[in-house]
Amino acid sequence: MTEVRRGLALFATLFVAYLAALGLPTGGGPDASRYTQAEAHRLLTAESIVSDGDLDLRDEYALRRWSDWYPGTLRPTARLTNGRLHEPQGIGLPLLIAPAYALAGPTGVEIFLAAMFAAAFAVAAALGRRLVPDPWPTLAALTVGLSPPALAAATTIAPSTAGALLLAGAVVFALRVRDEPRMSSVLACAALAALAPWLAIGLAVPALIVVIALARWLYRRNRGLASFTALEILVTSGVFYVALNDRIFGGPVPDTARLGGLSKATGISSVGDVLSRVDRLAAVLIDRDVGALRWAPVLVLALWALWLLARSRRTRIAIAVTDRVDAEVAAALLGLVVGGGLLVAALGPVALHGSWMVPGALPVILPPAAALAAWGWRHAGRAAPVLAVLTLAGSTWFLAGVRLDEGTGAAPPQGAVPWGGAERVLPRF
Repeated sequence: MTEVRRGLALFATLFVAYLAALGLPTGGGPDASRYTQAEAHRLLTAESIVSDGDLDLRDEYALRRWSDWYPGTLRPTARLTNGRLHEPQGIGLPLLIAPAYALAGPTGVEIFLAAMFAAAFAVAAALGRRLVPDPWPTLAALTVGLSPPALAAATTIAPSTAGALLLAGAVVFALRVRDEPRMSSVLACAALAALAPWLAIGLAVPALIVVIALARWLYRRNRGLASFTALEILVTSGVFYVALNDRIFGGPVPDTARLGGLSKATGISSVGDVLSRVDRLAAVLIDRDVGALRWAPVLVLALWALWLLARSRRTRIAIAVTDRVDAEVAAALLGLVVGGGLLVAALGPVALHGSWMVPGALPVILPPAAALAAWGWRHAGRAAPVLAVLTLAGSTWFLAGVRLDEGTGAAPPQGAVPWGGAERVLPRF
């Protein structure tokens, strides 16, 4: 019960903080729009679902249905498919946010996604307790949850906030299956992993990592029926995903309908295009403008935890301390999920330098990284509180800068940060 109360308190604290971030001007440009164009297109699809019960945006563009909450002009981003205009933001996110949009418009959507993101960090604290006891998991989840990237992402209308909760939940149930392979946990893990790609196809990579771990543990316990059931859920979801997208968007993924074709949507037309993005693996972490460690120094503790994991396995501490086996397994899974998310953020089609502070796919891995940081926090000594204070100082600057209209929210990488110029030691990619 104590853990439940701590989880609820953590959720409430983060949710209130995220409500303070409502209305941040993320669109950039002279009008300091509250929403980016990508967010506005997602909201427009939700408007179509609520008002018309379909995904066809022809009438929404004709009637300029965005004018109440977006000051600019929106133009179609997709070609017609079977005479209808279905844009490549897909089906999952607009369907998820449609009820909140119907109740309270775009602000209701922001509040709903903020609640999901806060819940993801509450789940992250529970995952952290598999590695170390409290207070470190709660402290790590709270600090990472209050970091500038988390505050920025919490009310951003994007798949990453909802996807973070799905992935964190899938990891929880996968680890429960390892503890005790109950069918309810198998079904929950498989369902959450299967739903993630419906929000954004990039979420399939970390979701697949969780599913592989689930299948491995079921195989070791000779749970053939449970493994088959999980596989059936995933295959059925995948087949339905491809078939429905082919009917609506004219291809296996929503981006097929994008103007210019799939290669324009992904920016990839050859193997060379993929190889040219390899340096972004380092950029998403240490770039001077958009690197995660620049904006949330506390995430260094997650990297320290991975080093602790490697050292623990090399010295085989788990042989002497049996409880360490479970911690090592949980940390390894969390590390792989974080690595999969970093890979998507680095090699994905979204430009690293944009109107916001971190790549759009990165917030998905903040909760599992917070769980890892709990282990690093315990063994980092005095460095951990220093990193936490630096992170929270950046958060205070971020919120104050936006509210005082210093342009911080529109383009934070271009503004001053409270590091006294120390960030200049970081490279710019």
